[in-house]
Amino acid sequence: MIEKNTESFIGCESGYEDSKIVLFGAPFDSTTSFRPGARFGSSAIRHESFGLETYSPYQDKDLTDCRVFDCGDLELCFGSAKSALDDIKSRAEEILSDGKLPVLIGGEHLVTLGTVRAAYPKYPDMHIIHFDAHADLRDDYLGAKLSHAAVIRRCHDILGDGRIHQFCIRSGDKTEFEFAKKHTDMHRFDFDGLESICRELKSKHTPVYLTIDLDCLDPSVFCGTGTPEAGGVSFTRLLEAILTVAQTNIIGADINELAPMLDTSGASTAVACKILRELILALYK
Repeated sequence: MIEKNTESFIGCESGYEDSKIVLFGAPFDSTTSFRPGARFGSSAIRHESFGLETYSPYQDKDLTDCRVFDCGDLELCFGSAKSALDDIKSRAEEILSDGKLPVLIGGEHLVTLGTVRAAYPKYPDMHIIHFDAHADLRDDYLGAKLSHAAVIRRCHDILGDGRIHQFCIRSGDKTEFEFAKKHTDMHRFDFDGLESICRELKSKHTPVYLTIDLDCLDPSVFCGTGTPEAGGVSFTRLLEAILTVAQTNIIGADINELAPMLDTSGASTAVACKILRELILALYK
């Protein structure tokens, strides 16, 4: 039985047995390639969420009308990416086996791999929709195969060609873009093509995992992240994209890469909180 967290995301205080969506945090940033701090993202999002209303005027929905359980942060080994991913996978497997929807709060982007590893055996025909500034398709970073710079490449190792759809990508090594041309469905700079892809996935009732690296947002909106990249999307465009993807058969989701101390104004954390609220409400059926 998963125990209730002492501090939950606002409005997510239902019991585990009754809940449809389960939040859990992965405070891990040990493979961060530039500025660290994402390990503090999940706890900051919970704490600062109480500056939000539970009601969304965008969707006319309220978290208090939803059955969502927050089981808090995992205690992860900072010195071992493999150990951390095993623990994330184990928690996600438990949530999935109980017929609930896992929503992971990072942490650096590598944490996504743990949930994908858990979901794939149950949903072998799954696709991934990936929002990010970075391609994350390196085969390794400084010799490390398990890196936030290689997380989507590791997901490709599992899913294979044509099942990873990438949006907002505006940064990466040249070889990553060459790899994407052959093996993934990459859409540079924005969300062009997202509606048609989601329409097709919905028509086939394809299982979809949504991963959101918050640095897909422009740094003018979200600067509190380890590797900010100019030329990103607005909050409104990201919200529209989330609502579009939510129409598909979502089987899991995550948001990641908030490093709260890199934006001392607190604005980036506030943005992350609002994105998570809208994501939960969009996914709640």
